[in-house]
Amino acid sequence: MSDVGTRSLDEWSYISPTTPQPNIARIYDYLLGGKDNFGPDREVGDRIKKALPEVRIGVEQQRALLRRVVRHLVADVGLTRLVDIGSGLPTACNVHEVAQAINPKVRVAYVDIEPSVLAHARALLADNDETVVVEGDLRRPGTILDHPELTAHIDMGRPVGLLLCGILHHILDEEDPRGIMRQLCDRLAPGSHVFIHHLVTDGDPSVAQAQEAMRQGMGRGNFRSVEEVAELFCGLELVEPGLVHVPEWRPDPDTPSIADHAVLRLAVGGVARKP
Repeated sequence: MSDVGTRSLDEWSYISPTTPQPNIARIYDYLLGGKDNFGPDREVGDRIKKALPEVRIGVEQQRALLRRVVRHLVADVGLTRLVDIGSGLPTACNVHEVAQAINPKVRVAYVDIEPSVLAHARALLADNDETVVVEGDLRRPGTILDHPELTAHIDMGRPVGLLLCGILHHILDEEDPRGIMRQLCDRLAPGSHVFIHHLVTDGDPSVAQAQEAMRQGMGRGNFRSVEEVAELFCGLELVEPGLVHVPEWRPDPDTPSIADHAVLRLAVGGVARKP
């Protein structure tokens, strides 16, 4: 197998069940114990797990954070439209399930570039009239926000919740992540909220080792400082508690404390509001 660390995002795409390329969404599925993955995905996942045995804790915490954010946006803020960019393969307690358990009329748009993700999600959501699945490339934000399926389902003239969970660290610096976010944020209506989850650096040697293993394994992992991640909000107003390590963002009161694993210092999350 060739070095996955040199592949472009377009090359991380589904080819066929017999000759798949390693794919970010399916690697996450494997790390979560899912079955929607192939040998090359498991090979990369095993390399990551060897370097960072507790990686599953980090991925589970990422999903738990996403659920907390969705509950906040729907129950506390009152948003009724959510756009999840880089949604990945469907898992338990998806965005639409969490949101529509609170308000059945919440509309959700899932956006992804990966054909197998799109096919799986469309099959799963065929009977859900409040949810749509759209093909889109984050590096071309205008094609997402102007996609006819998205605009027919989500009124972008009203406040929306824009979810970018674990996707921006796959955008290289030369692809201008701040410019991408500026285009997205400029198109949002006042009262909209933006959620970002991002892998970060913090100078800890054990964290640095884990970062390198994930870079090599997942191809485009581009870890940034907390300050650089904060800049991706493009001046929007961060809501409490700000941009913090994943377990620290509005933890559920009945959730037991989590031990200090290095993997939990690898990521931060935050939500910001457009005035």
